[in-house]
Amino acid sequence: MIVLASKSASRQAMLRDAGVAFEARPADLDERAIETAMADALPSDIALALAEAKALAVTDESHLVLGSDSLVVVDGRRFDKPASRDNAAEHLRYFSGKIMQLHSGAAIARDGEVVWHHAAAAHLHVRELSERFIADYLEREWPAVGYCVGVFRIEALGVQLFERIEGDHFTVLGMPLLPVLGALRDLGELPA
Repeated sequence: MIVLASKSASRQAMLRDAGVAFEARPADLDERAIETAMADALPSDIALALAEAKALAVTDESHLVLGSDSLVVVDGRRFDKPASRDNAAEHLRYFSGKIMQLHSGAAIARDGEVVWHHAAAAHLHVRELSERFIADYLEREWPAVGYCVGVFRIEALGVQLFERIEGDHFTVLGMPLLPVLGALRDLGELPA
């Protein structure tokens, strides 16, 4: 069994569906402070730093701790989860017709030390979104997408935002799962 330092339903579902035994214990840390301190860093480095901070924030002497985080960049601007439904609509208007870069990082800690980390990116081509679509989309998907960076759940109606996606499906869901599974095998948590 591992500890997942996240409350993300998507990350929990990925691990559960992959047959990984885990206990979810969300990390208690100020993510915005970490992002602010790394304002000039590459998005992939920030995603990794957040994943590592989460893995280190949850202490467990008996189990590996997995931290993961994602961030979205559009036209060089970083986006966090929307603060409100109106803010979500603003994000969607900004994303319309642009390429969204989604950076996902994952880190595994053992005994308070990061023993593995990995970052991945996906490029999501957002189609032109009409005001009518945005209103209808948020009517149907809010508040669930309020917990999602990028204002979408790819496994739900969020797939309608895009005309093309380049990158790993699991990275888009919020965690580079295949490398995580490989690391868990290498670390003896899963059978090889």
